[in-house]
Amino acid sequence: MEKIELYDVTIIGGGPAGLYTAFYSGMRELKTKIIEAHDALGGKLLTYPEKIIWDVGGMTPIRCEKLVEQLIEQAKTFDPTIVLGQQVVGYERLEDGTIMLTAASGEKHYTKTVIMAIGYGIRKMAKLDIEGADRYEVTNLYYTVQELEVFRGKHVLISGGGDSAVDWANELEPIAASVTVVHRRDSFGGLERNVTRMKESSVTVRTPYRLRALHSQDGKRINEVTIAHMETEAEERLQVEAVVVNHGMRSDYGPIRDWGFNMGEWNVYVSEKMETNIPGIFGAGDFANFTSKVRLIAGAFTDGVLALNSAKLFMDPEAFEVAFVSSHNEVFKEKNKALGLVAE
Repeated sequence: MEKIELYDVTIIGGGPAGLYTAFYSGMRELKTKIIEAHDALGGKLLTYPEKIIWDVGGMTPIRCEKLVEQLIEQAKTFDPTIVLGQQVVGYERLEDGTIMLTAASGEKHYTKTVIMAIGYGIRKMAKLDIEGADRYEVTNLYYTVQELEVFRGKHVLISGGGDSAVDWANELEPIAASVTVVHRRDSFGGLERNVTRMKESSVTVRTPYRLRALHSQDGKRINEVTIAHMETEAEERLQVEAVVVNHGMRSDYGPIRDWGFNMGEWNVYVSEKMETNIPGIFGAGDFANFTSKVRLIAGAFTDGVLALNSAKLFMDPEAFEVAFVSSHNEVFKEKNKALGLVAE
């Protein structure tokens, strides 16, 4: 008979919420597993590696890729088991109360509690709805800005009006020959400060317009685009050397929607202790929705701590409600010595 390895906590999702929860789970001396559907940890931060993040407490402005690196290093402090490339699709509670999770590939995972940190589900970039657009994805049609230097000295058109479109416009403005932002609405979804910065810079903002057609002289690279006014349908052709599309993400929770969660369109409703309506399963990060929700990375960290504390009490009602702070936590004594931070 197959030997079952049982974990105290299984965290589904390896983004900021899941990674910090894994670290905190180690502080509470729990046997921990992370299961991530993609082949790398980092969650949606991986989509924007060069984006600058300002709002993580105690940290100066940092690029996404560096923040991901540091979150992963921190998450590995207590050696959790990490499983990549498995999408969890099913759960079953066994007779002894153990939760059995099933991946799409058939693998089984056994755990006492689960923390759902899956964001908005499996995320995919919304592709440009123009026939033949995919042929340019290998040349100069982009759905994310991976390396700023690729756009140096080029005439760049950005289609979209959310946070990322605004951020990319601001990041590219100093290095591109020109940046034009085309958006269907007059209002933008980015932070007000960033939208103001974009509008006060040399970025050309065209609203309310949409990207209607792509044009190529050789069939390989986009040389011009047609944009159309949303109301009058009046068209204009613009010369470009790179097109960046940010039309949002398409997310799908898949079979998880059938688990019986009390869910809205985008996330699951949880208590102030991050409890879902399914005993032993808790939420954190974008997946969790509650009245005082803080949609910042800092909020995701706090969600994870609350969810983990609730999981600990679910397993042991007599346990301490929270972990001791790291400066007084016994589990860090040897680690501090190993790092040479305290005297032997």
